[in-house]
Amino acid sequence: MPDLSDRARPGAEFAVRATPRARRVALAEDGAALRVAVTAPPEDGRANAAVRDVLAQALGVAKSRLTLLRGAASRDNIFRLD
Repeated sequence: MPDLSDRARPGAEFAVRATPRARRVALAEDGAALRVAVTAPPEDGRANAAVRDVLAQALGVAKSRLTLLRGAASRDNIFRLD
């Protein structure tokens, strides 16, 4: 998993393309967006929570510092670091 700790600045926004129900958890950079694959299903916000966990780990911050701004019911999400 790539180290994104250099991007961990308060107020930074991250465009994420989520892939739920993947075989394994992965994070890759794809131009301006990040691609995050998680094993969680896209039901009851479980995939979004898993994406937040992976992103927080890569940034080296607590997962409570990441807020989902847009895309709760979409594969394309925007997270903000508080």
